[in-house]
This record gives sequence, C-alpha cells and structure tokens, in this order.
Amino acid sequence: MKPSHALPGPVMLDVVGHELTAEEREVLQHPLVGGVILFARNYAEPGQLRALTAAIREVRPMLVISVDHEGGRVQRFRDGFTRLPPMRRLGEAWDGDPQRAGLLARQAGFVLAAELRAHGVDLSYTPVLDLDYGVSTVIGDRAFHRDPKVAAELARQLTIGLADAGLRAVGKHFPGHGAVEADSHVAIPVDGRGFAAVWQEDIQPFLLLASVLGGVMPAHVIFEKIDARPAGFSPFWLQEVLRGRLGFQGVIFSDDLTMEGASVAGGIVARAEAAHQAGCDMVLVCNRPELAVELLDHWAPELAEGSQARIDALRPRAGTAPADRDTLAGWAPYLAARDSLMSLA
Repeated sequence: MKPSHALPGPVMLDVVGHELTAEEREVLQHPLVGGVILFARNYAEPGQLRALTAAIREVRPMLVISVDHEGGRVQRFRDGFTRLPPMRRLGEAWDGDPQRAGLLARQAGFVLAAELRAHGVDLSYTPVLDLDYGVSTVIGDRAFHRDPKVAAELARQLTIGLADAGLRAVGKHFPGHGAVEADSHVAIPVDGRGFAAVWQEDIQPFLLLASVLGGVMPAHVIFEKIDARPAGFSPFWLQEVLRGRLGFQGVIFSDDLTMEGASVAGGIVARAEAAHQAGCDMVLVCNRPELAVELLDHWAPELAEGSQARIDALRPRAGTAPADRDTLAGWAPYLAARDSLMSLA
C-alpha cells in the first residue's frame, strides 16, 4: 500500500530554525512525510513557537508535530514554559512518599501536555521507561527508578496526566537502554544479558503499560545473545516480543536513524527499510536534512495495513486542553499542578 496523501506518511523529519524555509515547505508536502520533530533550535519564545506550528499545519494539516520534552536536561522549550524536573526526582520522592510521588508524576504529565498543546505541539516522546542502573550516562536521571514496578507506576501516573490534557504517551527505549554504558548517539551499545534477565527487569514497565501507550520507541542497542541487530531493526524484538508477547497495538517509532547506533544497517535508505521491515510505523531522520531528502527521493516503502491510521490516531483529543496560551494562563487545574512541581525542578 502506497502512503496516502490524506494521512501521515512514515517519515518524521526536522526543520532548521524558527521559521519554515521555502525548501522545507516543499519537503513537508512529500507524501512520505508524516510529521515534524522540533528541537531547542526551533524555539525562541512562545509566540514564535505557535507561529511555527501554525505554519507547519498550513502546509499539511495532518502532520504530527512532536518533540523530545521529558523534563530535566531533555526539555527543548524552557523560557516561557514550566521547568519540569528530571524523572529521577520523582523516583526519589517515591522512596519517601509513594502517594505524593504518584501525584507529582501525574501533575508533571498534565503540565507538560497542556503547555505543548497550547503551542500547537501534538506529541512528546515521553516517558522514559529505561531502568536507572546507574551506568548509562545518556539515560541517567531521565529514568524514574531502578525498580521496574516503581518505574512503571510513576510512568503510568505521568501517562494519566498526559491523557488528562489530551496527549498520548510514547514509551522509550524498548526493550531497555539503562544497563549499557555506551551512548547510542555516538556509539553502538551492546548488552550481553540473556532474554530472561531483560524480560524480568527492563521489559516489565513496557509490559505493564502496553495497553495505554500510544507509541513505543525502540533502542539502538544490540542484545548480542538474542539478536545481532539493534532492537530497532529486529523483527524479533518489535514483532515477536513487542507486538506479540506484549500485545502492543500503537505506533512504533524508530529512534533517530542518523545516530551512530543505527549505522550498522547501512546508508539512510537501508536504515529506514530495515527499521520498516522490522516493524516500525514511522522512522525519524534528524539533524541531517540532506539525508532526509535522500530518503524521500529514493525510498518506496509498502505500508502495512493500519500503519498510517495508527499514526493519525496519535493526534490530541479535542476539548481536553486550552487551545491558546492566554486561556492556559487562566486555567485553574493547570496552575495548581504547575505550582506543585516548582520545588522539584
């Protein structure tokens, strides 16, 4: 099935600056494009962000506008947004008072989603479901906790908060990135554990949340005793385990295909095809616009039935959050939740 121009395609790409260029407007009209991921370089202040998201929708209304906006060091929009705590702070709060920590996690999800929605953003790649083993610098304080059950419960509460403001959650990095030291942005991480250990520990948060996650992003990690391919290129991990054993029915996103951890699959077209064949609904190509254009020019994927519909279903639910910043500033539930988070950031 060829991509329908009326629905999002399987490629998520980025844009360079605060405004769309003429070339970017042309690229976004390609039928393979399904969304735009924003970064800190795309943000100057709230009004500029709203203008940028409006311009993207003007080009193609069905595009999904996304961002890595977790809290802590991974928060792309800062001035004019609530400074959200790293998720480890919620895990530390759990160790002292689980009930309070659960409430804070729900409030964090609610504030995160409400602010993004008020600026025209549809999706954040959160929560991080990796476990805090204390060895991964790239994960580090982005993880909730070492205990899989605690991590799952805090992530579940954050997911509820996201949903209260109309956003779906995207759990990452399946089946787990927390136990390897190497950073897949610049290296190829290898995990030497067997399947039983990964299942009993790292996969548990994904298993417990599979029915409520709108999306999952796999890791560029090779579990060498299980599959020679990184998880994001592995039919075993994505189809047999994630779709099969966990019963996950949402969108599977690749991690960024320009990362070093993806280089084992070859050039950009080969990487996209490997991820697609493994089971990814949408592939991300970030920070390399020339590679995004190369992919659009040379990739001709056959889409699995329902893939575009799954992507389209990620859109925020209407009526669950203010549509503009002025309304947000007077929205009592948002203000109460925001104030309770300030001491943790």
